[in-house]
Amino acid sequence: MRNRGRSPRSRDALANTRDACATLDQKFSRPKLSAMTDKNIALVPEEGWHCLHLFYQVEYGQWQLLSREDQNAAKTNLSSLVQEVRAMESTQLLTLSIVTPKADIGFMLITPDLHNANKIEKQLSLSLGADVLTPVYSYLSLTEESEYITSEDEYVRTLEPSVRNDQAKLDQALAAFRERMKHYRQERVYPTLPDWPVVCFYNMSKRRGEQRNWYALPYDERRKLMKGHAAVGREFAGKVKQLITGSTGLDDAEWGVTLFARDTFQIKAIVYKMRFDPVSAEYADFGEFYIGIQLPLDELFRRLQL
Repeated sequence: MRNRGRSPRSRDALANTRDACATLDQKFSRPKLSAMTDKNIALVPEEGWHCLHLFYQVEYGQWQLLSREDQNAAKTNLSSLVQEVRAMESTQLLTLSIVTPKADIGFMLITPDLHNANKIEKQLSLSLGADVLTPVYSYLSLTEESEYITSEDEYVRTLEPSVRNDQAKLDQALAAFRERMKHYRQERVYPTLPDWPVVCFYNMSKRRGEQRNWYALPYDERRKLMKGHAAVGREFAGKVKQLITGSTGLDDAEWGVTLFARDTFQIKAIVYKMRFDPVSAEYADFGEFYIGIQLPLDELFRRLQL
């Protein structure tokens, strides 16, 4: 009669296969599952902080359905949330009254951990009660430094021969240059947001069309163009502070631009003048512009008539 059972060799092979699979499962599957389900693992980028712009409309009909007691509780809830967020490490939160009917209230959040950005956004959306704040626009980006910054070798080539050929003078010039670049990098990658009242936000991308394709240009040409673009921005030093954040792969455009000023004239002036620069005139596409005023929450509530 034919033996339908497995031979000892087959049973040994099957057992070895099972052991190998178990080993692979322990090595690969289980740690992955743990990492995916562990909510305590911070999602901090290798470089930079997350930047989130949030703009909402107030649903006044829904707000009026709340009792005065519930309205006061809602405002207290948002105030407590703002204080709690601002107490978090390396986290900044601006509260804005948006000037046009595009939105009523805006927030600008900078924080390292993507988990915190996500949680704060959900909390802000519900802070005044269900259906009171309707999101009308949002933008996610990362703080970053420009890829076109001046290197030490480039800086040395700009120095006078009398400085380049004198080691003591060269060392002094390089020390000053390194300090400036350290400050620049800190302000771009790990910034402190100013308390200047006027805040302008818009997104932008570089063109990739048949006639103008920024990404088809050689690096040296892009670098030269960006140096001219940066020179225009430096003309507004002390009048406008700029924060350029990268959003390629994170949101619909490639950069978010936040401008801070003490009056709207300077915002209009810098954007207008940069429109004539080739980087903007030939290669830039812009999204919608949002103008907000930084206000403390008590004044913001009065402004919004809440």
